[in-house]
Amino acid sequence: MTLDLQKLIGRGRSVADDFDRTIISFESPYRLKDLSPVSGSDPETQEEGLGEKLFKLRFAQHDEVFNNASMLVQKRYAWRGFPKAQLKKYPNRITILSFHQEKIVGTVTVGYDSEEGMLVDEIYKPEIDALRAQGRKVGELSKLAIDENIGSKQLLASLIHIAYLYGVIHDCTDAIIEIVPRHKAFYERMLGFKQIGEERMNNRVNFPVLLMHLELDYMRQKIEEFGGQGKAAKDRSLYPYFFSARDQQGILARLLREEG
Repeated sequence: MTLDLQKLIGRGRSVADDFDRTIISFESPYRLKDLSPVSGSDPETQEEGLGEKLFKLRFAQHDEVFNNASMLVQKRYAWRGFPKAQLKKYPNRITILSFHQEKIVGTVTVGYDSEEGMLVDEIYKPEIDALRAQGRKVGELSKLAIDENIGSKQLLASLIHIAYLYGVIHDCTDAIIEIVPRHKAFYERMLGFKQIGEERMNNRVNFPVLLMHLELDYMRQKIEEFGGQGKAAKDRSLYPYFFSARDQQGILARLLREEG
């Protein structure tokens, strides 16, 4: 973790889990709109007329929003025969949403280790316990879905980047995710995940899955090296489509800002 991130986190975290406003808005290809508004102008007014490619990232807080996000997840996974998805608010999970024209077009849920454990413990507890025994603090990604009609590398990268920052806020050292086997190459090539759990049947979705793992320090290094470069980067992973390291500082400060 960089010194700047450590300083920001030290200023407080009490509001982050209940932030109920737009975190950031950006165009694709991205240019942040609400971290440094023009002096004397209103950020909400600025967002009007920015075009159909404006995205907003928010957190799910209300039942109606969770229901809409559940519909997106179900739509994207129904063809595999997965059971109906139902996203809900839990003390150790947070759902991050991407909106386009007030429609949910992307979602991911971040879970944190606690006394209740995590979803992944149902079938991969030995592997997670091995990480815990090493003093690692694990964060879990689940319910990742992008609207097929509007999805892009940048939209996916923005969701995962905010998930990463929430991992930083919660002192996570590692990320894990259960994936269907056919997605293994994507997570390896585009994000650097490595398989640490053999293929097993996940009874929650009635489908075989693999357990993938990533040290967040690796993600930090890739963001610092390639974040914000987009197509101009020589790197062909997803990291050039993450926010830049400089923008990351402003986003994290916003996540940690106390209301009032």
